[in-house]
Amino acid sequence: MTQKEIQYVEDALGHSEFLKTQAQTAVGQLTDPQLKNECQKLVEKNKTTFGQFFSLV
Repeated sequence: MTQKEIQYVEDALGHSEFLKTQAQTAVGQLTDPQLKNECQKLVEKNKTTFGQFFSLV
């Protein structure tokens, strides 16, 4: 993998981590059960996505 490709993966890791953090924050603040559930799904999806990107490096 080239240095440029590694940088792209590192950027993707950062974005994935940011989205997961934002969704976790929303889960803690939301009171609507449906919205809370959807945000929890986003947290789980971003954990998976992070793992996939991490395995590339």
